[in-house]
Amino acid sequence: MELPTIAAPGVGERADAVADAACHLYDTVVHGGWSRSAAEDAAEAIETTAHALAHIDPGAEVVLAPVHAALADLRRRLGLAPADPLTADGLPAAPRTVGNPRRTRWVRAAVAPAEAARLIPPSPRRQPSRTTS
Repeated sequence: MELPTIAAPGVGERADAVADAACHLYDTVVHGGWSRSAAEDAAEAIETTAHALAHIDPGAEVVLAPVHAALADLRRRLGLAPADPLTADGLPAAPRTVGNPRRTRWVRAAVAPAEAARLIPPSPRRQPSRTTS
């Protein structure tokens, strides 16, 4: 399958942001260490990205299945909660929210809604990528 040179609106910018964030994470981990929540966030980012990549091609989900299996094993080894359950279509059973999904789930489980708005910081603004979408 040959991919088009231009993605749907926002896809290129978001993929670029994920790649930049992954590089920054790697650079930071080299000089520091992991926490439980950081490891869970990173695993969830990879899982969510794999779900997004599965929409590239009808057979992509099969190709990406080992990624989900490896992350499930990593979660077990680290004593982290399992990934969100999936439906028969391979999508998360609970719809995602905009923003940081882990932080949103944590806030729902730990505090009242009025308190949640105070705890979730606004997303930082990032300069758009100079690559085409």
